[in-house]
Amino acid sequence: MDINRIKHILIDQGFRGCIQISNNKQIIFAEAYGYSDFPNRIPNTLETKFATASAGKVFVAVSILQLIESGKLRLQDTLGDILPLDWHKIDTNITIEQLLMHTSGIPDYFDESVMSEYGDLWKDFPNYRIRTNSDVLPLFLDKPMMYPRGTKFQYNNTGFVVLAMMIEAVTNKPFDSYLHLNVFNPCAMDSTGYYELDFLPAKCANNYIFDGERNRFRTNIYSVDVKGTGAGGAFTTVGDIGRFWDALWSYKLMTRKTTLEMLRCHNGNIEAGYYGYGIWLEPRGNNGHSPYFQGRDPGVSFISAYEPSANVVITLVSNYGDNVWKLLRNIREYISGQ
Repeated sequence: MDINRIKHILIDQGFRGCIQISNNKQIIFAEAYGYSDFPNRIPNTLETKFATASAGKVFVAVSILQLIESGKLRLQDTLGDILPLDWHKIDTNITIEQLLMHTSGIPDYFDESVMSEYGDLWKDFPNYRIRTNSDVLPLFLDKPMMYPRGTKFQYNNTGFVVLAMMIEAVTNKPFDSYLHLNVFNPCAMDSTGYYELDFLPAKCANNYIFDGERNRFRTNIYSVDVKGTGAGGAFTTVGDIGRFWDALWSYKLMTRKTTLEMLRCHNGNIEAGYYGYGIWLEPRGNNGHSPYFQGRDPGVSFISAYEPSANVVITLVSNYGDNVWKLLRNIREYISGQ
């Protein structure tokens, strides 16, 4: 592999963020570009912690499946079974499996099929009020079901907020504490966590949005939840993501049977995409799939994909919302042509 060719792909696209490529669990390329603090020209490094938006759903899915393995939950447990709240018009017979597969029909507080800007959520509801999963309840609790449970696949953020609340209900721990103990620590993901934007630890990148009216960058601190929830919002490094994949495929997090079930295609279609449990799947030949997880928020873009045929993992994250999907396609095309 010509490393200089990959560098050219990244530089030609003006990439700002971090990339890591590994083959057979060995890192073959890792670079950082751009600034974690733009006004002070502090560069991104391989140790920089980046926001990842919806990518955190995969960690929630692993945690739920761990609890199922331990007998504390079942795939067919319902919303009403685990969280006996007043759910208003929401169907309390929604199952954990339907939440994992985005087929629940639960009202989505950020419906990406009709809303384009996540920052619009906070015009009437201050984002600094979102510090726990239950803080999201006012954003969807009074809405009707989107469709009858189990009847269709539609990506849904609320579903994973509810799954995180279920983790908290059965473990008596904040969901991010459970993830630290049972997902991040076993993977040696020492630079991964859910941080409040007004209490960020060292080495966290600021995220930037270009303001066309002022012709300058501004941070996204008023455009995203002040702390991540089950729907997303973890901070991590590209190295930690590599360690997550290694642990997942080494069956350190779950049994082989559960891991393969998570990575099996459960639903979806060519237009909306294919999905396992908490993870996207891109079709490959002979009915195979390439698993990946991704996230996008104002000023945030992330994707990490595993290529089974070559045992290659490619992770890209940008704190300027750069088009990591296009970069991934370009790098894949280059690698496949070798």
